[in-house]
Amino acid sequence: MDKETLPRWGWLLLGLIAAAFIAGMFNFTVLRPRGLAEEFEVVTTITLMAPILIYVGLWYDEHRQPYWEQSRAHIVGDVVFVLAGALTGSAAVVAMIGGFDLSRIITDILAMVGGFLFAWGLFWWRNTEIYSTDGE
Repeated sequence: MDKETLPRWGWLLLGLIAAAFIAGMFNFTVLRPRGLAEEFEVVTTITLMAPILIYVGLWYDEHRQPYWEQSRAHIVGDVVFVLAGALTGSAAVVAMIGGFDLSRIITDILAMVGGFLFAWGLFWWRNTEIYSTDGE
């Protein structure tokens, strides 16, 4: 993957579309037959999209390139934290607001906000040094 092939938004868009497609297929073939409630299908999508939102920025920003010099175990741990955070945050939001009879789009947007914020918060907590130079 070459940064010059597409701008940041292009890689982000391709990654998010791929994540949505994979999550949809996983929901359709694995989770839906096992009885997953339809309102929780968005959780899978958010969980797969969260690493893309975080890592495309890390990949593109020159001042954040030292992140990639960390050990492979640390990076894998970060990915696990991001996935777990997105899963936990979005599922918690869907579970909390499930009884309020909100429209599906509002529920999905609130779940996205909760999942992405929790995932990014866990990532930031593990990597505060990457973001400490933003003001300089």
